[in-house]
Amino acid sequence: MTKGAHVHIEGEALRYLENAKDLVKNTPIEDNIYLDKKPVREACGTAYLAVLEAINEVLLKKGLTVKQLPKSVDGYRAALQKYLSVNNGKLLREFETLYETLHIAGYYRGLLRNVNIVKEEIKNTESFIKKLLN
Repeated sequence: MTKGAHVHIEGEALRYLENAKDLVKNTPIEDNIYLDKKPVREACGTAYLAVLEAINEVLLKKGLTVKQLPKSVDGYRAALQKYLSVNNGKLLREFETLYETLHIAGYYRGLLRNVNIVKEEIKNTESFIKKLLN
């Protein structure tokens, strides 16, 4: 790949999101609680990656190169502010919420076990991705 080349990743974010949904689809549930924490953690991590893939896709379309893509959550915050949230702080707030719920609570700490909460966060992820890609 030459310096400054662009990579087209259309659909990667939605592919990750579908993978996240599949991870919890067959997870045993009792009293509206997932009984197995591992697939829920994996689903949350995969859904968060879907968010990052969607942001990457939009940044690439705006002319950034693969090497210029963010490499940390702070980098994603800065990129959202600079390229996507200039006149709308709501997008950045949604990103922060998804980061905190999916990545920190769901994946990193494994705190999300309630079926309704996990499903709602996956819906929120899908909504965020569609806003970015449309």
